[in-house]
Amino acid sequence: MTAVYDFSSVNHAVRVHAGAQALSKLPSEVDRIGARRALILCGRSVASKSGLVPLLSQLLGERLAAVFGEIGKDAPLPDVQAAVECARQCRADILIAVGAGSVLKAARVVAILLSESGDIDELATQYPPGAPPFSPKLHAPKLPIINVLTAGTSAQNRGGAALKDAERGRRLEFFDPKTRPAAIFWDERALLTAPPSLAFSTGFSVYWRALMNMGGVSRANPLVEGSRRQAFLLARRALPRLREQLDARARIDICAAALLQNRDEEDGGRPFDTHWIARVVYALVAATFSVVETVDQGCANAIYTIPAIQRFGHLCPEAVEGMCEALGIVREADGGTAPQELLARYLFDEFSAMGIPGRMRDLGVGRQHLAAIVRLSLTNFNADRQRELASYEDTLSELIAQAW
Repeated sequence: MTAVYDFSSVNHAVRVHAGAQALSKLPSEVDRIGARRALILCGRSVASKSGLVPLLSQLLGERLAAVFGEIGKDAPLPDVQAAVECARQCRADILIAVGAGSVLKAARVVAILLSESGDIDELATQYPPGAPPFSPKLHAPKLPIINVLTAGTSAQNRGGAALKDAERGRRLEFFDPKTRPAAIFWDERALLTAPPSLAFSTGFSVYWRALMNMGGVSRANPLVEGSRRQAFLLARRALPRLREQLDARARIDICAAALLQNRDEEDGGRPFDTHWIARVVYALVAATFSVVETVDQGCANAIYTIPAIQRFGHLCPEAVEGMCEALGIVREADGGTAPQELLARYLFDEFSAMGIPGRMRDLGVGRQHLAAIVRLSLTNFNADRQRELASYEDTLSELIAQAW
């Protein structure tokens, strides 16, 4: 086992404001940064249905330069490029991202494309044949970003982002630590604008990540262990309450769990490639919603997890034991059933009780999509930094066929 007391912790300074009137602090945050021309970035639902844009406009007053409310699901490249043009036209000096994962990721790439020269393919993560992937160093200063969450997501405090390039059938990944936010808002009014179905879906992804990370607690340093245990406690407690329309505290709990997952990484953890099960599911889910727009990320996490445990659990027995312990799964006295099968059965029953569909075809994935999903899953920096998944391409194909 790798020693867990040799580590570095490098934390990014960020202000977090939570509660019933948290957004009242937004003007002072913009002023503190020294910005005068804010661009609000959001999706179509937030722009037209939530009531948040009028509220933010009132709070910002003459600090507001423009609103771009056309960011689609999974941050499509054309939407991001249009947002870049809007930012240039309004001479924005700060970006305020209002939404969940797609919008927060899009804002980071908008900041990158505004400041960096060169072709977009050269700015994205590179996958040279036969070598580990790498993210180019991006040196130009970036516009400051403020994130206003409408749902809990671990995208809230990161420097990486991925876009969907549907025209060329691929994901584009970017990384620049200078795109991490200066401030994050967990305002009750903003969080309660998300319908319960969306709050549960995004919350489930946080819970799934928390469970996966419990499989890596035994190899974590003390700071990472603390974040992982608390994130799991918060997410498991909040998840069933996210379907209640007015439970703002549950939504703040899931935001807090997600932020702890960000701190996990800053404190030396590797939450996106903790073990084989987490890596495989993360890579497949990211590929799937790049190929099929209708896919719900939370449901996809659940569906892929069961066959991933069954087909890759033997490669990470310590992780399987850690997740069993976190869930209170007691191994049968005779030891006749493998731990990964006990874990798979338990989670299948738990996810079914939550009303999560059991097959990827229930989410709109067609058989004709499967080969493209496997292919895309082999280019995912977070899940596969050493390009190991290619050795298991046949197993991935069998897994996705089982999940379908």
